[in-house]
Amino acid sequence: MRHEVVVGVERRRRWRDDEKQAILEEVGVNGATATAVARRHDITRQHIYQWRRALRRKGLEAGSDTGRCFSRCLL
Repeated sequence: MRHEVVVGVERRRRWRDDEKQAILEEVGVNGATATAVARRHDITRQHIYQWRRALRRKGLEAGSDTGRCFSRCLL
C-alpha cells in the first residue's frame, strides 16, 4: 500500500470579479505576457485565459470601461 504525504499549505483562493479584471488588465501593459502576469500573482496561465473568457461572457471584459476600441486601418 502506498501513502502520500502532502507537505505545505494547500489552498483554494477565491477571486472577486474586480480582482480578476485588475489582473487581466496587466496583460499587455509594457509588453507583459499572460505568463509573466500569472507568475507575478502566483496563478497559472490557464487562470488568465479562463477568467478572460468568463468575464467576457458576463460582459465585464477587462479594459471595457477604459474607452479603448479598435478601428479599421487601411494602408
